Amino acid sequence: MAKWFPHIYDVAMKPLEKMRFERIRANLVRQAQGKVLEIGFGTGANFHYYQDVERVDAIEPNPAMSKQAKKRIQKTHTPIYTYQAKAEELPFEDNRFDTIVATLVFCTIPDPEKALQEIRRTCKVGAKILLFEHVKMDQKMMGKTQEALTPVWRKMCDGCHLNRDTLKLVKQSGLEVQKVTSYYGGLFLTIECCNSL
Repeated sequence: MAKWFPHIYDVAMKPLEKMRFERIRANLVRQAQGKVLEIGFGTGANFHYYQDVERVDAIEPNPAMSKQAKKRIQKTHTPIYTYQAKAEELPFEDNRFDTIVATLVFCTIPDPEKALQEIRRTCKVGAKILLFEHVKMDQKMMGKTQEALTPVWRKMCDGCHLNRDTLKLVKQSGLEVQKVTSYYGGLFLTIECCNSL
């Protein structure tokens, strides 16, 4: 892991956030209800978008990223409880959450299939799963470029896989995909799901 990455993340992301990501995050996160689990909260970019939720339990495996989120936690009126934990080993009981939120995080999870199993385990039947992710593009040339760049990109950007097909993984997990919205020619997707066990 690049030690400098957490310290430059917000600065590096600011142009994208201002152009479009802030609106995408807001529209997605504001759908959250009840008891919420956020997977990989990073620097806390989603925290101020939560409205009318009971509480947010948020996990992040990287303590340097968590440290960057403290100011955002202090500025929100939503009860937010943070944990240093991995998505593949969630420290919560079965059937706890009404909503799961994950934004720009599945690209970095070492075992995304296991993380999706854990999401299904910890959320209630009928729970919402709200994802915003960058994915491998359908365009052949762009997909090949992502494949070629991924080994170097992973080392530079905290394990980020440019070539991960998160939508395919979500569909294979058994979650019911209800709505997919594409941005930037399919490089970014919002994926709205339901745990329909």
